[in-house]
Amino acid sequence: MVQLYNLHPFGSQQVVPCKLEPERFCGGGRDALFVAAGCKVEVFAVAGQELCQPRCAFSTLGRVLRLAYSEAGDYLVAIEEKNKATFLRAYVNWRSKRTENSRVCIRMVGHDVEAPFSETFRDQMSIVEMPLSEAPLCISCCPVKGDLLVGCTNKLVLFSLKYQIINEEFSILDFERSLIIHIDNITPVEISFCIGYVAVMSDLEVLILKLESDPKNGESVNHHPRKTNNPVKLSEDISNETLQLESDDFVICQKPMELLGEKSQQSGVSVTLESTGLADEKIKYFHVQHLLYRRFAPDISSYVLSDDIKLHSLQLLPIYQTGSLTSERKNSSQEKELLSLFCFFSLPHVGYLYMVVKSVELMSVYQYPEKSQQAVLTPQFLHVITSNNLQCYTVRCSAAAAREEDPYVDTTLKACPPVSMDVCALRIQLFIGLKAICHFKNHVILLTKADPETIPERRESPKRLLSRKGTSVNLKTPPVAEAGWNLYIVNTISPVQLYKEMVDYSNTYKTAKTQSCIHLLSEAHLLVRAALMDASQLEPGEKAELLEAFKESCGHLGDCYSRLDTQYSHLALPYYKMSGLSMAEVLARVDWAVEDGSQKYERGLIFYINHSLYENLDEELSEELAAKVVQMFYVAEPKQLPHILCSPSMKNIDPLTAVSYLRKLDTSGFSSVLVTLTKAAMALKMRDLDMHRNEMKSHSEMKLVCGFILEPRLLIQQRKGQTVPTEFAVHLKETQPGLLVASVLGLQKNNKIGIEEADSFFKVLCGKDEDTIPQLLVDFWEAQLVACVPDVVLQELFFKLTSQYIWRLSKRQSPDTTPLRTSEDLINTCSHYGLISPWVNVLISSESLADKNYMEDLSKLQSLICGPSFDIASMIPFLEPLSEDTVAGLSVHVLCRTRLEEYEWCIDRLLERCPEAVIPYANHELKEENRTLWWKKLLPELCQRIKCGGEKYQLYLSSLKEILSIVAVELQLRDFLNVLPEDGTAAFFLPYLLYCSRKKSLT
Repeated sequence: MVQLYNLHPFGSQQVVPCKLEPERFCGGGRDALFVAAGCKVEVFAVAGQELCQPRCAFSTLGRVLRLAYSEAGDYLVAIEEKNKATFLRAYVNWRSKRTENSRVCIRMVGHDVEAPFSETFRDQMSIVEMPLSEAPLCISCCPVKGDLLVGCTNKLVLFSLKYQIINEEFSILDFERSLIIHIDNITPVEISFCIGYVAVMSDLEVLILKLESDPKNGESVNHHPRKTNNPVKLSEDISNETLQLESDDFVICQKPMELLGEKSQQSGVSVTLESTGLADEKIKYFHVQHLLYRRFAPDISSYVLSDDIKLHSLQLLPIYQTGSLTSERKNSSQEKELLSLFCFFSLPHVGYLYMVVKSVELMSVYQYPEKSQQAVLTPQFLHVITSNNLQCYTVRCSAAAAREEDPYVDTTLKACPPVSMDVCALRIQLFIGLKAICHFKNHVILLTKADPETIPERRESPKRLLSRKGTSVNLKTPPVAEAGWNLYIVNTISPVQLYKEMVDYSNTYKTAKTQSCIHLLSEAHLLVRAALMDASQLEPGEKAELLEAFKESCGHLGDCYSRLDTQYSHLALPYYKMSGLSMAEVLARVDWAVEDGSQKYERGLIFYINHSLYENLDEELSEELAAKVVQMFYVAEPKQLPHILCSPSMKNIDPLTAVSYLRKLDTSGFSSVLVTLTKAAMALKMRDLDMHRNEMKSHSEMKLVCGFILEPRLLIQQRKGQTVPTEFAVHLKETQPGLLVASVLGLQKNNKIGIEEADSFFKVLCGKDEDTIPQLLVDFWEAQLVACVPDVVLQELFFKLTSQYIWRLSKRQSPDTTPLRTSEDLINTCSHYGLISPWVNVLISSESLADKNYMEDLSKLQSLICGPSFDIASMIPFLEPLSEDTVAGLSVHVLCRTRLEEYEWCIDRLLERCPEAVIPYANHELKEENRTLWWKKLLPELCQRIKCGGEKYQLYLSSLKEILSIVAVELQLRDFLNVLPEDGTAAFFLPYLLYCSRKKSLT
């Protein structure tokens, strides 16, 4: 049974001053009401709370059977009957109809209008005749494009709305018959059409189709009328069997069936598309997709087939894209973009609401307490009439549309009441003799007609009847009311006003702490959300009021989920976020009173506070509120207490209070090192360095690193998007920099901090700008190499370190703090730092380099270049600041060129700058295939330099002697003779020649 709340969605009501008993009526845009009676249509102006006034009237061809209005195109269409023949006519430019006797232009659909008639068409109403081969049964207008769909026996005819351009300043509205949809086995009683979606209803069947235009992804298109692959033969067999049995006085009732999506093609209903539009039309439908087929079985308990078993009130309800709840977008008909589409239809005692866009699924089932006659669906409500009641039910359209529009719904950021939530009745209003209903804007139009036997009673007590209807506008009942009928306009109250009433009503459930409070507040939330989505219906200034109500409703729902112990307690977090309330404002709404001495905090509140403190909100709680939060977590979630104390929002907590709670904790169930580090942080806030040292000594450095990994906010915090080192980090920088570097490295390896964030942290910690690199950051980079970071960042680290080493060497800049590792430490512990070649030491010793820091940076750079992972080619351009004029610069350049196998260049540089290093260089580098350089490059180069003499003559000569000794061993006598200079002194080379000649005999 649907839950009933005694709310007041209906406000004032007034009587429409009709002259004749209405037969059909419908709303016309935002400001008009059409009422058809006899052979006439009366138009009434409807504006806000003002009285309904006659606007104009025009005659019809005959009695109006169906009436529909299209906001797109602003036209009225009617099915009219005269002399047992039916006609389809559209009334265009009806607003120009001044008096009932004003001239009217009648034209045939699709006929061109010549230019001389333009002025005539501009100022008078036109009637467009649309002849059909079969009698029209029902009609529906597309609310977006204005196209007209007409239901006939076994087929639907689509008339596309278009405009005939008369001249540059004037065009007239016209239609073109563009498509015929042949549907076998269903005779349409009602149809509904919206942007290519077609719903067809017979007495007991509902079929929903989607018309598809040309595919854009290269699929082949069948340009002939397409027939769906349905088991039509099965349907024909059933029909033949039914006729045969019925002839024997049997009634065959097919079993109920519900087919969704592709399965609905198995319904036995054949659908064929026949294109009748012009070939150059932009939109042509070539394909049909089956979305839903549902068949109901009649109730034969009474053994008679009556109206009790017929479907009614078929309706497609679109909800359009709004961008966001706070956008200022104008929803004009040209800009509307379909977001969700819903289909409603009803049996006398049950209503069904489906969602039919991205997926087809049954959303809600409405059980009526008595037999319904008609229903209308709006984005906010379902209005149902019975013989004596106007019923108002809630709907879930906005809940479904919200999830289609915003992917963040149902996350920790945003929430929305579930689509599956039970619907409820907001009001059952007594109304005697209800016969028909329609809805437009914020008005419900009702036709009442008392049964003949009740008319005398009505005449006796008209005041009593008005009282029973709850009329709030005192109007004189027109004389025609004596016939027993009335047409009412009932104004629905504003969404904000109804929302406030629902919130007040929900307060009756707060003390009981039941789900009813959440249910009613969820209904209020959906009411406001639906009003915001239907922005075209909002009055100026109403949107701001709705947005405020939306935030307030989120706050109320956050309160419910934070205080009630439910399985959905986690929803307190997204609702509080959507409410815009600060954490302090949320805590101020908490009832801190203790009744029996034992305070209990529900999961929802704990979940919200815990997540909010983790998200580094730029909000600092007062000392009083921070103390209450600590007390709350000590009682409800003691394991989280060290974590929440590290939040920037808890900056104002009294450290003595924090330490007192930390000392009470039983650390047997979780990390004691985290509690220790938190107490050490609080000791620093109290300036108690002895307590701080004692806490830090209670665990090994490795355990302390693990503690920092468990809670990075002990060292690093985010404030207003900036990385801020904590007081703890500043203290470690001065006292235990190695622990600090190891901890940040642990955070990075465990993905608790990014590479750029870590670099920024050390720069801020050391008070350096973006362009200055502190030594502690260099220590961190070196530690990363030692820890074997992934190859992705390896070359980037090499670049950072070499750039810093080169900059310091070129500027002779000492580090701002003592490096944590020496070059020897790095060579011994890190595979990326290689052993420095022996000849480098000979080269470096040729000059005096007294600065220890300078030597350390040089050794680290040389070691990196000698390592196996260094990409030499990419670093050559960055060596420019390091001049070759210095021994340090020369050693780096020669090392790099050697790695690139440019040995001859290196030999020339060493011979010129440091000849004593040539032989050690050759011994170390010129091996295997490069050994020929001993006699092809070194030997002739030295001989040439000896001839030139100079101050380095003796160095060259001693080097030449060593080279000759090595070459004499390597080469045969003839080859050795060939490499000797032709103009050399024989006495000098003779000992080496004799050794080379004896070498063969000795072997």
